[in-house]
Amino acid sequence: MSTHTRRPLTDAPFLAAATGGVPHRRPVWFMRQAGRSLPEYREVRAGIGMLESCFDPELVCEITMQPVRRHRVDAAILFSDIVVPLKAAGIDLDIVAGVGPVVTNPVRTVADVRALPRLRAEEVGAVTAGVKLLLDALGDTPLIGFAGAPFTLASYLVEGGPSKNHERTKAMMLADPETWHQLLGVLTDITIEFLCAQIDAGVDAVQVFDSWAGALSLAQYRKYVLPHSERVFAEIASAGIPRIHFGVGTGELLGAMGEAGADVVGVDWRIPLTEAARRVGPGKALQGNLDPAVLFAGSAAIESEVRRIAREADEAIALGAKGHIFNLGHGVLPNTDPGVITETVALIHSLPAPL
Repeated sequence: MSTHTRRPLTDAPFLAAATGGVPHRRPVWFMRQAGRSLPEYREVRAGIGMLESCFDPELVCEITMQPVRRHRVDAAILFSDIVVPLKAAGIDLDIVAGVGPVVTNPVRTVADVRALPRLRAEEVGAVTAGVKLLLDALGDTPLIGFAGAPFTLASYLVEGGPSKNHERTKAMMLADPETWHQLLGVLTDITIEFLCAQIDAGVDAVQVFDSWAGALSLAQYRKYVLPHSERVFAEIASAGIPRIHFGVGTGELLGAMGEAGADVVGVDWRIPLTEAARRVGPGKALQGNLDPAVLFAGSAAIESEVRRIAREADEAIALGAKGHIFNLGHGVLPNTDPGVITETVALIHSLPAPL
């Protein structure tokens, strides 16, 4: 990674909360904020495939900017997909509408693992070009880069696509741990290369999505996943930017996820932030954790839930959390009213910032 001068975003509430500073307002951004709920997103994506969009720098810039313009969120997250580095490296896959990533030749044997390509930074040049366009367009709004965690990428490769039960993935993990760790080693290298390319291009923070880690027991996570996630966070530590770690259904794993090395741990809506602070331990910021479905419940319910989470966040900070970034407990649902999102951001900004 290069150590070029980064943008001096000294007043950005998102970065302050992530690094133990005192934000001048309560920061908020939403996962999947750039996308499916916005009519301008559907318009600009009309007739263009998901992966094609992710490799078009101008489109990446425009889609990433849309929620910042509309909602006034405190951070932008790069419009991309967790399988982008796999596709860029040469793995034959596509994102099928209504299904998700589908892999042509699933990885099932040690020979399949050995045949996997490695990622070179120049293969994601379209992504880094999009980052550079965004740094000019965003002004004083931080840009979050992202990647999928090795376990979640492995699940797509082994299953051949999305899976409810991850049975093939767990079978390889438990029956052939040597092949499993080789696979995760390759995917860890790809994840690090993809993150480093974004960091070199100038992103202000990164988030690693372990979307499917909640399918694992704590013992499985510690033995088969944690060492690889630790390596991801260790390899990008020298960049000196906030590193966020998020998974869905990971309440039972939060202690171990906190050990992986990120600065901020994302929390889904299933457990209170106060309990998350106890499990993660002191010295980490928390991010979350409004249930995305609450945005369908009307303004009174939304306000009640937002205020509850803000109170819990303040209590979590009193318990040792380094800060709090308001977010959903998962992504914006496709049918969410964009006006409700804008109003929710304004409500969050109206609340006193945690001290």
